[in-house]
Amino acid sequence: MNQYGISEISVIPVRKEPAEQSEQVTQILFGETFEIIEKQPRWFYIKLTFDQYEGWVDKKMVTLLSHETFHTIKNHSSYITKQYSTSILDVDKNEIINLPPGCTLPNFNEKDNRFFIHHHNYLKQENSPQNNLNVIGLCKLFLNAPYLWGGKNTLGIDCSGFVQVIYKILGIQLLRDASMQVNQGQTINFIGEITAGDLAFFDDEEGNIIHVGIILNQEEIIHASGKVRIDKFDHQGIFNREEKKYTYKLRIIKRLI
Repeated sequence: MNQYGISEISVIPVRKEPAEQSEQVTQILFGETFEIIEKQPRWFYIKLTFDQYEGWVDKKMVTLLSHETFHTIKNHSSYITKQYSTSILDVDKNEIINLPPGCTLPNFNEKDNRFFIHHHNYLKQENSPQNNLNVIGLCKLFLNAPYLWGGKNTLGIDCSGFVQVIYKILGIQLLRDASMQVNQGQTINFIGEITAGDLAFFDDEEGNIIHVGIILNQEEIIHASGKVRIDKFDHQGIFNREEKKYTYKLRIIKRLI
């Protein structure tokens, strides 16, 4: 039986080859569905329902759909976003997702502005949330922004771009890449001394800095991995609750605020 998927983040890049550095050939907007043609350990080769365009997507960015759910969405009424930015509330997580124009809100009820994807409930907001200029408030504005190699905005961002933009708004200049950012700021030697806004850097087996995130408190970190997300954080690194394993190994913590 065919397998299907949908985007539950604002924009998913579709690439020519199964690699983050590969050319982006199109994008999947929120609510757009696709058929999975081929699977690799990290990547899916997909065909979009809307225009039949094909390409590779990072599998951790997509939501899988059953055959029945796919056809329910395909045959049910939907709402197409028309404003520059439309805010929707993820009711189950109590998180805001900001969408560009052209997104699809499937199974949409015009009477109460609610819709759902599988068992996931959403509410289209009438007004956008106001910005909060403290570091935690700024970080949470980017929640669910999709990961995009080289990206620096809420519609596509990478880990070091996320950190750089947040700190730019706060009036602090950071270099672009995590391997450069790690050389800035004051080293924090003990987990018990960390505060909101400190930067945590992570390395690979060869000791190369490969990832960075912003610490929210002594147990949580916000970072761009698949999407901007909040995960558990401790002296070992980042623990992904969904995958139930450590995904990044902690190297060093720096303070710039």
